[in-house]
Amino acid sequence: MNRNRFAANAHRLLLAWILGVTNLTAALAAGFVPPLHIQNEVPQARLAGQGSFRWLGLKIYDAQLWVSDQGVIANAPLTGKLALDLRYARNFQGAKIAAACQEEMQKLGLGTAQQRAKWQTGMEKLFPDVKNGTHLTGVFLPDDGARFYLDGKLIGEIRDAEFGRAFFAIWLDAGNSAPSLRNALLADAAPR
Repeated sequence: MNRNRFAANAHRLLLAWILGVTNLTAALAAGFVPPLHIQNEVPQARLAGQGSFRWLGLKIYDAQLWVSDQGVIANAPLTGKLALDLRYARNFQGAKIAAACQEEMQKLGLGTAQQRAKWQTGMEKLFPDVKNGTHLTGVFLPDDGARFYLDGKLIGEIRDAEFGRAFFAIWLDAGNSAPSLRNALLADAAPR
């Protein structure tokens, strides 16, 4: 965490304490206002959790999960709108991001080979190349698929309910390849 971010979070915690907020999670979340595109997509969006994904010790991205009051129940099917925002720490080609997503879906046993190939093609068309600092946001659309934003600007959607569930399972399924990130994302995701 860089010094400015640490100072900003310390200031938020002090302010929350002064205002009488006693729940640490609520105090941390109180300083986080969802980006406008997430506010527009997820009613009453609140930060459920955040964490970093690393591969061989290298940070790949920071992730934030935004949920509505409907929240997310761990190990239950997704039912409400949510947004997953990834802030990349490295440069990646969009096609490689799509291929990695398809591989994770396959590891989780989601979709048929034909569906995954179709989904990968759809993701390759949508996902741009990213660089350090790029935000790629996915919005889960219950019974409809997923919508995607690049740095807050709509880039498209994949209208397939099974794709939507499979895509977000990469981060939220109990059997995923990054259980510590999953736990961090779901830290405060329960319905309110």
